[in-house]
Amino acid sequence: DLVESGGGLVQAGGSLRLSCVASGRTFSSYAMAWFRQAPGKEREFVAAITWSGGTTYYLDSVKGRFTISRDNAKNTVYLQMNSLKPEDTAVYYCANRKSMILGGWDTTRLYGDWGQGTQVTVSS
Repeated sequence: DLVESGGGLVQAGGSLRLSCVASGRTFSSYAMAWFRQAPGKEREFVAAITWSGGTTYYLDSVKGRFTISRDNAKNTVYLQMNSLKPEDTAVYYCANRKSMILGGWDTTRLYGDWGQGTQVTVSS
């Protein structure tokens, strides 16, 4: 199971930190990712991190503003979001990879478990 938290309402330029706590699987063995879905749009890749935390990947539009990290001792992955923009408004989901294969970070079918999502709303 994956459980997200940390969403909320924030003004443009503000910050939020999302957390995703995992249970029921060997968390430290798998890459993790954050996706988001805005109303009327498809689910979109935001960021991913390898099992060790040594390599990260980002959607171009969030590079330099968002940071993904993980704490394997706490079975938790984070998404620090700074300089938020109204276009970042969406439900944010965390997901774990089905296998240890790398690559295809934006391909939803390569992910196994998904959280229930946490709403992020950025006002202008």
